Amino acid sequence: MLTHNPVAELSASISPTAMQWYVIAMAILVVGGVILDVIHKKSAKYFFEAGKASRANAKRKVSDGEKITIAVKTVAHDVLASGEFCNLNRRIAHLLTMYGFIIFLITTAVLVFVYPTPATLAPAIVPLLWHLGALMVCIGGYWFWFGIRVDVAAEGNPWYRLVRADLFILSLLATTTFALIWSFLQWVNAGAVATLFFVLFIAASTVLFGTVLWSKFAHMFFKPAAAFQRRVSEAEGSWDNLPPPADAPEQFGLGIKRDPPRHY
Repeated sequence: MLTHNPVAELSASISPTAMQWYVIAMAILVVGGVILDVIHKKSAKYFFEAGKASRANAKRKVSDGEKITIAVKTVAHDVLASGEFCNLNRRIAHLLTMYGFIIFLITTAVLVFVYPTPATLAPAIVPLLWHLGALMVCIGGYWFWFGIRVDVAAEGNPWYRLVRADLFILSLLATTTFALIWSFLQWVNAGAVATLFFVLFIAASTVLFGTVLWSKFAHMFFKPAAAFQRRVSEAEGSWDNLPPPADAPEQFGLGIKRDPPRHY
């Protein structure tokens, strides 16, 4: 079952061209959603102004070579290893979900654009990775939702509590879950039931890629930029992640003037 190519069998009822245009449309929705998110939240303006303020307060100049080194460290630590998570379980769950999602996306594109029909026989490794990617997302995502998210040491939220920010993880889990069920049912020739789960799979993936503006999807693009900017600011000596003292000078508009302590 894991080496079964569901896309090739689907080509008997849906043309490869239609499948390819659907994938392209989802990519356009993601790009458009991220751009609208940047405009709506003024993320680019924030990064520009934060960078400008950092350079103004810099105690030393960071060379271009050092910035390249910082960029490499940012990618290795914050992106590839999710080093911002101190909790080991949460980091593992995040890495499973992240890499599973990447593998699932890449192999979906390969199956749709390179091996969309039985005539274009896909190497067994491609559908195998497609299924494993979806499984990784399910393992990491459901572990987070039912095991980590409800832990008071993490967020302490009940599994049934939903907010708009949960749209990304829930639609992602629905997409990969329905994809696996659809593939299995297609493999056992379940007919109409397989078609039902294919429709659910398409609906969930459309929600996933079509709601970037309202979900945390765009967050994955901003986190590396924020981590890089923080590291550069630290290298410049201008990074200060502490709040201003409560008795900060009033001319700076910071803090609250405290009364002297009283002893009774």
